[in-house]
Amino acid sequence: MKIGMIGLGKMGGNMRERLRRAGLEVVGYDLNEDVRDVDSIEALVESLEAPRVVWVMVPHGDPTRSTVETLGELLSEGDMVIEGGNSHFSEDRELDAILEPKGIGYVDCGVSGGIWGLDNGYGLMCGGRTEHVELAMPVFDALRPEGPREEGFVHAGDVGAGHYAKMVHNGIEYGLMHAYAEGFELLTAKDIVKDVKGCFQAWTRGTVVRSWLLDLLVKALDETPGLEGISEYTTDSGEGRWTVEEAIEMAVPMPVISAALFARFASRQENSPAMQAVAALRGQFGGHAVEMLDDPDTRTEGEVEVHGGAEPKQDDSGERRVGADDGSGSSDEAATEAGPSSGTGRTEDGQGPTSGSGDTDPA
Repeated sequence: MKIGMIGLGKMGGNMRERLRRAGLEVVGYDLNEDVRDVDSIEALVESLEAPRVVWVMVPHGDPTRSTVETLGELLSEGDMVIEGGNSHFSEDRELDAILEPKGIGYVDCGVSGGIWGLDNGYGLMCGGRTEHVELAMPVFDALRPEGPREEGFVHAGDVGAGHYAKMVHNGIEYGLMHAYAEGFELLTAKDIVKDVKGCFQAWTRGTVVRSWLLDLLVKALDETPGLEGISEYTTDSGEGRWTVEEAIEMAVPMPVISAALFARFASRQENSPAMQAVAALRGQFGGHAVEMLDDPDTRTEGEVEVHGGAEPKQDDSGERRVGADDGSGSSDEAATEAGPSSGTGRTEDGQGPTSGSGDTDPA
């Protein structure tokens, strides 16, 4: 089988390679001249044979829409587009509406696996009409992990269902990550615990909390003992926000995932206005001392401020100062240096995650 791939970033490029390893012929296009096989989308389409299948892995939003619109003018009845990035599920219906009147199939496919997918395979969640999913099954089988199909692939439902399932998947990921993170902090805080990393490593076999995320946490602790020097600044990919929005829309209680998302927001604040208000209110109704930014000496003597594994926020002189930068930096540069995140890139403007040939990729 021959397939076109548009967007050859970390995910798209690795997916092209995995498909080729499985014996499929892949023609790739990217804005980056160093990685593409052809010089235009037109040339990509011309190189394929009917029924032509084109997988799109470009940033969510306008880049995806414009790419699909272009393909809608170049492809013919019986051809198909797979949107494998991280479009919002509602946008899938809009993209399908562009192609369906022309007899061009549309399948949305949520992809999980990150940088490890090349060797381990990708978890795939598809939405679309059965005949279109079946047409691309050789592609899905090549990309998914080895083993039973149902353990790495699902045709989740109608158009949009694949990206909806991926959205929920990422929301669950937020909650799992934060649970491990809270456990790490509590173990670090207790002085009788001498081998925190060993505790997590001991959980990787035989326990009910074992998972790939747990394995990755042990790996991170191996590479950076105690996570020393890593900034607390944590981005979110957008899908966590979408998950919480859907929970509100569907009246589904989701306290764990919501708390994990809000914790990421809190990690970016140098001084929380909400906690300023809490401190001021405690002073008003209870007469509690209100610590000012320029006067750290109003706290109760002997009060436990932070546990031994955490660092109080300080100013440049090393003196503790509430609300100051924690010394590791709350900037895009600091977030980048802190290592990979589970999401697909930072979206401060509330837009969704990106994928494909940009600087950010889906998880």
